[in-house]
Amino acid sequence: MAEFPIDLKQFKKLSLDPHNPTLTAEQKADLQANIQLLRDAIVVFTATGAARGGAYDTVPEVCILLALFEHSKDFYPVVFDEAGHRVATQYILATLEGSLPAEHLLHYREANSKLPGHPELGLTPGVKFSSGRLGHMWPLVNGVALANRDKTVFCLGSDGSQQEGNDAEAARLAVAQGLNVKLLIDDNDVTIAGHPSQYLPGYDVTNTLAGHGLKVVTVQGEDLDELWGGISAIVTHNGPAAVIAKRVMAPGIPDIEGSSHGHDVIPIKAAVKYLEKRGLSNFSSIYDNIKPVPNPYIYSGSTKEVGANRVIFGEAVNMVLDTLSKEEAAKKVMVIDSDLEGSTGLKVIHQKHPEVFVPSGIMERGNFSAAAGFGFAPDKFGVFSTFSAFLEMVVSEITMARLNNCNVLSHFSHSGGVNNMYADNGLSDVQSFLYFPADPAQMVAIVKRVFFERGLRFIFSTRSKVPWILKPDGKTRFFEDDYEFVPGKDDLILEGKAGYVVSFGEMLYRSLDAVLRCREQGLDVGLVNKPCLNVVDEQMTRKIGTSPFVLVVESFNQKTGLGSKYGTWLLERQLTPKYGYMGTTKEGCGGLWEQIPYQNLDPQSIIVKIKQLSQ
Repeated sequence: MAEFPIDLKQFKKLSLDPHNPTLTAEQKADLQANIQLLRDAIVVFTATGAARGGAYDTVPEVCILLALFEHSKDFYPVVFDEAGHRVATQYILATLEGSLPAEHLLHYREANSKLPGHPELGLTPGVKFSSGRLGHMWPLVNGVALANRDKTVFCLGSDGSQQEGNDAEAARLAVAQGLNVKLLIDDNDVTIAGHPSQYLPGYDVTNTLAGHGLKVVTVQGEDLDELWGGISAIVTHNGPAAVIAKRVMAPGIPDIEGSSHGHDVIPIKAAVKYLEKRGLSNFSSIYDNIKPVPNPYIYSGSTKEVGANRVIFGEAVNMVLDTLSKEEAAKKVMVIDSDLEGSTGLKVIHQKHPEVFVPSGIMERGNFSAAAGFGFAPDKFGVFSTFSAFLEMVVSEITMARLNNCNVLSHFSHSGGVNNMYADNGLSDVQSFLYFPADPAQMVAIVKRVFFERGLRFIFSTRSKVPWILKPDGKTRFFEDDYEFVPGKDDLILEGKAGYVVSFGEMLYRSLDAVLRCREQGLDVGLVNKPCLNVVDEQMTRKIGTSPFVLVVESFNQKTGLGSKYGTWLLERQLTPKYGYMGTTKEGCGGLWEQIPYQNLDPQSIIVKIKQLSQ
């Protein structure tokens, strides 16, 4: 294991008394040294994640909190943070307390390193909480304060996390109950998609929290005297209070200062410039031997070329919009973003069709309902997109849209291992459609076919790119040329007599590889693609249900995914083949492609299951 290039033993324990709001020269010098030490360390190890795939801004607040914890047991000694992407803070703290060796930080976000991109309680030694989704920590911290009335509880926040509705509810409870919750808000006017001051004019964290009734002190976050004075003021105040620390993002880091590029891992080029400026250029060599780990497995039945379905979604929407005049498009369609346009495919729509685009903040519930409200009239259509992990947040809003017969096309990217089937939460007398395209060509076919369908439609995609599925000739792309997508109909990829595998999305090409290898071994297995997840294709179900076995392979949560339903569908039709299903069963391992074998969803694991069912 490589030696960590920053000596964290140089961190000096300080004790600061909040009743003394002015730092002495010695305290300030020691605090500055600690801040620089931890910032250097964060730059060094988060850039290793960029070499394979932050927390820099709030280091001053963290160092001050450690000094307060050192001063008195009146403070709950956990640095809660509702911005999970600042997980580097928690890893530094775990290292300082001796729970993690410093050298292990160089494996940040590497597969099986137990250093994922968000803090996970019980996984990483020394990590004291799970952050969950952005803006979800403060309500939990309120509960910690209710359970520890004799303690002051701190929570780091941001101008991004404060956009979530959870925080408005948390503010009201904290004020009503007089909780000793103290917020330290990093207000750098930068989120993933841009600057809140531009896409949410009128939004102001200071005014928002003050309006809820908190005591609020606004300071310049890089001025230690101001920052300490503000923290002293809120700590000695009885009741909920907040310091709003104004600063540019990633202060002092070349190339990324003031931009969203400092939001997570720090690019290697920027890290090297920073280290050289700090006189630490000999450290930059640690990145030379850190390379992305390619997947050594070669899949059969699909192209070597891969495409990003999450990006293709936006391109496919543009194909639809291109058929309308600008005026007609603006009148008929509204596309709303939740600060993720670059990640969920909406950026290309923003660029090509700004007339339909509404940039918005980290407010998934409200944004979904806005899309639904736009689609309240029969001839208007709202488009909404975010990560699949946030689908659970908008279940109530989905119900509201369904009750009002709204037209919404939702794209949930970064799918896999989550409860996407929750979107189909209506009764049997209404119909929603859940689509998961297998490759870029099918994504285009689905978007073009269902865009102007009435009601609620949900399209899923993954973060990782996928290849194009090939026909049995090994050359022709299955979902191009004469392919026509029909909602509710399954695709017969390969006919088989021994039994059938049913799959969809990014698991189809993996299942195809497994099926082809079984066929090479004399086991005549068939394969069906089920792009519409929640509608029974009666003809196809009866066809495969009369075969010897059916195996559902998916990356969704095995407890709530397609496999948990498909067996029931078979039994309801008096179809009784041998039945099995495979899906995600445990928390992830980090990395990228490594997730699939970690969940036992790789082709070899599928082959083992096929052979078990065929016996």
